[in-house]
Amino acid sequence: MGKDPDADALATRSGTLSYKMLNHRIGALAAWLQGQGVAKGDRVATWLSKTELACIMPLAAARAGLVHVPVNPLLKHAQVAYIVEDSGAKLLIGNAGRLKSLEGSDIDPDCELFEDKFVDNALESIAEPMVPSAATTDTDDLAAILYTSGSTGRPKGVMLSHANMTLGALSVAEYLKLAADDRTICVLPLSFDYGQNQLLSTWAAGGCAVPLDYLTPRDVMKACAREKITTLAAVPPLWVQLVEHEWPEEAVASMRRLTNSGGALTPTLVRQLRAIFGSGTDIYAMYGLTEAFRSTYLDPSLIDDNPTSMGTAIPFAEILVVDESGAVAGPDQAGELVHCGPLVAQGYWNDPERTAQRFKSAPDASHYRGTAVFSGDTVKRGADGLLYFVSRDDAMIKSSGNRISPTEIEEIAVESGLIAEAVALGVPDERLGHAIRLFVRPVKRGSETGAVTDQLRSYLKENLPNFMHPRDIVLLSEFPKNPNGKLDRNLLASMDVE
Repeated sequence: MGKDPDADALATRSGTLSYKMLNHRIGALAAWLQGQGVAKGDRVATWLSKTELACIMPLAAARAGLVHVPVNPLLKHAQVAYIVEDSGAKLLIGNAGRLKSLEGSDIDPDCELFEDKFVDNALESIAEPMVPSAATTDTDDLAAILYTSGSTGRPKGVMLSHANMTLGALSVAEYLKLAADDRTICVLPLSFDYGQNQLLSTWAAGGCAVPLDYLTPRDVMKACAREKITTLAAVPPLWVQLVEHEWPEEAVASMRRLTNSGGALTPTLVRQLRAIFGSGTDIYAMYGLTEAFRSTYLDPSLIDDNPTSMGTAIPFAEILVVDESGAVAGPDQAGELVHCGPLVAQGYWNDPERTAQRFKSAPDASHYRGTAVFSGDTVKRGADGLLYFVSRDDAMIKSSGNRISPTEIEEIAVESGLIAEAVALGVPDERLGHAIRLFVRPVKRGSETGAVTDQLRSYLKENLPNFMHPRDIVLLSEFPKNPNGKLDRNLLASMDVE
């Protein structure tokens, strides 16, 4: 896909780069990296906000034959030290404050630390930017290690090849129908596969990426208006915040598409987004795995009638629903989602045990064969061919002999109109095995606790069977989020609510 060398490619606080300038800066950074005594396949880490340097590093590291390890800027020094040591990173680039926080920590002494301003200045003196070369890269070579947020256990580093990242970008650009005149606002962390692909898919289409570090939802709205944004990607907790505000017309007028992953949209949220953006803006519901980048999307023409569907496989992906024997499940039969094809990652870095648990030989029904990702998510395929999420196996609540999907309880709670967000968890109970604890955030902040709880209990009794009624309803003014902006279920589970 040809690019206009003079078209805008990246708009950051430090200025706007054309595609010609972007290519030059990527080449300069690749040349600087190679001058730091690194060898092909070495890991280089960044711990940065959405600066120009953070945005160009994925492509610069790839051009230099290195492996990029992006670190979420919200992580603390202990988590960063673990990622640096586990990945064996040869260098870490961060701002002065972040690097100072590592003093006295267990950071690997073999990792050289560079301040971002030093690197920016060094790039100005690069006389010969590095050009792409088959000698430094191969499509099967490792290009990046993306670490999961590590809310439970140690973080896992997902290994992505050049082919994984390239085909992922091309796939998303195709089904989102991105074009050269699109402007994508990048609000998600660049260390998150969904966030990183906002850059890569936009560039694959020849559009302009606009990274944004925001403090409040209003910052996002203002940037959409100021930058005439056409594409906005978010996760459900951010959508919930965004629909609570009145959007100015200039922030809505240019919007062509909204995309969601990292959790399901609810029918209520779809209606709220439609009320703000109207029928002229496409809403894409998507489902993804870091281990396979992205798996499914729902054609936006179907979302109003099928707001809870995950859709069908994205380009370059094959999605199977298999039963416990490994056979393909029938229509409306629950089974495990298995992702096959060239988007499947290369496993977990330095972790053969956990790799073997998730990455296995593809089911016999696969056209791709090879290695597949077994997601651990239970889904079903309707008679219409659309996929529907049921639950994560490790999130299922087992109460009085019943296997209960927390998703179903959460969706009904939000549909009451009383609740903006909900999370259902199982808690130990001598009689039931597990009882249901429902955390909720009321639509009206400052609502009287007793009144909301009573109204919600009444609604749930009318709309859920007895065995799905929560024992406890806990009202929160804010829900805890993990570094990628998703609801942190593990932190909720550890809360003392007595």
